Amino acid sequence: VARLVNRSGFHSPRARQVMGEFGHVYKEQYAVALFNSVRFEIEGGGGPQSQLLHRKNPLEDHSIFSGGLFQYLEGNKKWRNRFVFVADSYNVSFYENKVAHERGLHPRGTINCAGYKALTSMEEYLDLVSTSLPGVKAKVGSGPFVKGATQFPLILWHPYARHHYFCVLTEKEQTKWHAVLQDCVRHSNNGLSEECRVQTPAFTDAVRLYRQAQGHYGTWDMMCGGPPQILANLVMETLYPELRNLIGPRLKGKMQQRQRNWMLISEAVYKQVLSQTQAQYEALVQACEVETPRLDAALRTDMDQIITSKEHVSGKIRALVLPRAEQLLRRSVQPYVSSILEALMEPTSTGFSEVRDVFFRELVEVSKNTLNGGGKDKLGEHMEKISMLAFHPVKMQSCYEKVEQLSLEGLQQRFDVSSPSVFVQRAQILMREQMDNAVYTFEQLLHQSLEEKDQRGEDLCKTIQCCQDRVLKKYDYDSSTVRKKFFREALLQIIIPYMLKQLAPSCHPDFPPFQEMIFEDFSQFILVENMFEEVVLQSVTKDIMMAVKEAAVQKRHNLYRDSMILTNSDPNLHLLGESPSVDWATQFGGGDEEPDKTPEGCGRSKWQRRQVVSMIKLDGMGPLPYESFQPLFSVRGAARLVAVTSLIIDARGPASVTVPLP
Repeated sequence: VARLVNRSGFHSPRARQVMGEFGHVYKEQYAVALFNSVRFEIEGGGGPQSQLLHRKNPLEDHSIFSGGLFQYLEGNKKWRNRFVFVADSYNVSFYENKVAHERGLHPRGTINCAGYKALTSMEEYLDLVSTSLPGVKAKVGSGPFVKGATQFPLILWHPYARHHYFCVLTEKEQTKWHAVLQDCVRHSNNGLSEECRVQTPAFTDAVRLYRQAQGHYGTWDMMCGGPPQILANLVMETLYPELRNLIGPRLKGKMQQRQRNWMLISEAVYKQVLSQTQAQYEALVQACEVETPRLDAALRTDMDQIITSKEHVSGKIRALVLPRAEQLLRRSVQPYVSSILEALMEPTSTGFSEVRDVFFRELVEVSKNTLNGGGKDKLGEHMEKISMLAFHPVKMQSCYEKVEQLSLEGLQQRFDVSSPSVFVQRAQILMREQMDNAVYTFEQLLHQSLEEKDQRGEDLCKTIQCCQDRVLKKYDYDSSTVRKKFFREALLQIIIPYMLKQLAPSCHPDFPPFQEMIFEDFSQFILVENMFEEVVLQSVTKDIMMAVKEAAVQKRHNLYRDSMILTNSDPNLHLLGESPSVDWATQFGGGDEEPDKTPEGCGRSKWQRRQVVSMIKLDGMGPLPYESFQPLFSVRGAARLVAVTSLIIDARGPASVTVPLP
């Protein structure tokens, strides 16, 4: 199938067309993002200072998880034992066995989980598969095309890419692995690095503006992974329906065969599209970087004039757009703001409260174990586990589950929100960050206290208690600040696309004269479309800020009011943030351990190469009583697939598969 898809090349024209149009928008937004970055650098700015410290490399010298799974091998339709290793990158690698991993051999495969869903139910999986190809629905009681080796499956599903099938022997293993895989998906979907102050805003704005030009406003579930993956998803968004309408009716055989054949075709096309977007995006970025020195010099020379020109034109646009925006706001947005905010606040605040409770419970355990288990001699062992609490998906699961209750039922369709998953995953990432900030601050404060005075027994517990109380106060303030910012951003993400969609048809025809007002030398830094969006943003910001401020008065959400500013009771605390992470095991847990000389350990101590989640042991995981099942589709079915695909290519030709953009 892959060879046929590659040889036909029917996906290439669509990929080239999308990348060509996107590239034009990206170059425009790159210059705008550079202007905003230089202006911010000159004028400065920023929000409230966080009270908690932030760790730079939290997962240094750590991996997330590893253990044994049964993996379904699609080549020979059999299940095999596999050793699966999740590194600090959150990529899932699977090996022939544990020895192969310890010897440093290349993995049999690696999964980047961006865009995937981690499932534990074959029924849920079949529902997703059935929706991918119209007219191919599973009948009630029909069996899946992949028969599980056990009753505890773990499935990674993607709308375009290859699906991965695993299973384990017990429910406890399934629960732990599911939490780990969900964390891998969550991390991979976390968006692009905010440290890239030009490339990231240029890319995200270009994707958003490109989709808006195609009529797609609102949130997008597939804005996940790196830029090449996001662009491949962008291509597939338009190519997938064409491919499905063309090939779907020609797939023959039983329902399970057609589903499987369609998945093979989709995977092969996606791989080819991803290869194209990777190369073309790299060329696009390189072309923009070549122009950066010239653009930067022009900006620094003419910044005052560019700002003055922008403000002049922006004022003209505001006079046109603002009355229409305010009318739309009063009629169709303001009545729903409080409902949206309440739907966001309840599960999010509950989740952040659970983070606080988990942190508190873990520190209580540290105090108990330290008092009962030898004082400072055991402190290193306990603190080594605490230090990675934020990245322990099983211990954090109770926190994540709270925010998964978030529902925008009744509002999704009105405001074109595809699903609440975008907001759920963002809230979960913020919860993880706040947990790690709290843990890291506690570590630094405790370590400083222990260095100043030798303590044991009850004195040590009192010190732990004192540090804990100080951190919890800081956590309460920071979590309030983070949540309020999250609520504001979520409201904007829901409301602004809706307003743009409503206002664009009446406003866009009036834009050409505004572009003529901009000096030609400044035209690459000042775009009318961007100023239009800024005006719409300004029109709704006041209402959103007021709604969040009023919500802060409600005590049940545990939000600080904006007028309340927490004074920094630890003026030297942020100096501790420049210190390296504490090596608790070496300093307090007995650093005499034998060095770990395996390839994984690289000569470091065993304590330094800790795994965040305890490994599931392979004991009792012998070979299954059966290792193969009926093929997913017969040789005759495979031959039919080749014949159908060849027929399509020969009869219609590669060019006939693509259609112009709407």
